[in-house]
Amino acid sequence: MYFSLIILPAQASCFGNMINPVTDICWSCMYPITIGNTSIGEGLDTSNPSPICKCPDGLFPRFGIQLGFWEPVRLVDVTHTPYCFVSLGGLQLAEGVQTGTQKPNLGQARKSTYHVHVYHVPILSMLNLGFDDCLESKAPMLLYASELDPTWLDDELSFILNPEAVAVGNPVSQMACATDCTAASTSFALDDLYWCAGCQGSMFPVTGHISNHVSNVQASLLITQRGAFRMHRQGNNMPGTMGEPAMCGYYNMPTMQKSQYKTQMTYPMVPTDSSTYACNPMGRSSVLWESLVSYPIEGEDFAYLLWRKRNCCAS
Repeated sequence: MYFSLIILPAQASCFGNMINPVTDICWSCMYPITIGNTSIGEGLDTSNPSPICKCPDGLFPRFGIQLGFWEPVRLVDVTHTPYCFVSLGGLQLAEGVQTGTQKPNLGQARKSTYHVHVYHVPILSMLNLGFDDCLESKAPMLLYASELDPTWLDDELSFILNPEAVAVGNPVSQMACATDCTAASTSFALDDLYWCAGCQGSMFPVTGHISNHVSNVQASLLITQRGAFRMHRQGNNMPGTMGEPAMCGYYNMPTMQKSQYKTQMTYPMVPTDSSTYACNPMGRSSVLWESLVSYPIEGEDFAYLLWRKRNCCAS
């Protein structure tokens, strides 16, 4: 099939913002930073490995000290408009074949449909802040665009990637998601309940269709989680980076651990660095801060910065 690709001038249906490292990143989200047994700064954190570590390095092991921090590494667009790249300043691309999306309806069962884009943005590496062995340093790039994925808007076809959806697609399993929401409200969501997306709803089906649209912010956070979950399942540049297995390098994580990530909105609103809700663990409710965040026309699409927990053996 032949696709023609053109770049259109700014459209009324596509808005966004290029991220500014100075004004658009809540740097307090990097905390706490742990060096050995010492913790710097305050913030919600996962458990860290033992302070002294060693890694294989040729004939002799390399000894070092445990370093733990939160690293901004991925940008996620959530948009109704196909080929609208929110994090590229609202750049609108048009192709010969388009896939439509659905804005939330006002019926009894509110439904919506979104596309998602995921970018690799090695911000700390680009700023040359040290600890290069612990940072992801590949060039910035687009990792995933749901418009090019035939399974994103097809719940049945996506079953190929997530066959376990049959086992958890029952009322009992879905009721457990209330427990996941409670856990995310005070700490991290429960990784064992991988089919739940905390207070945002169900992770399955891992597509752009939302059958219970509560608010625009809630729906965009759910799509952000599904996009990250899908990339983990596909092995698309979303490795495991936390805990003891990550001390000497990344490892495969085909089922996403929600506690590995925090989210920070970068569009249409950028929270202040001192805001209590600047960065939230996946699954935490947005009820306390979403008021007036989304607004008609320019504020209906979203962008989020993913902060990823990183543990490594620094020497």
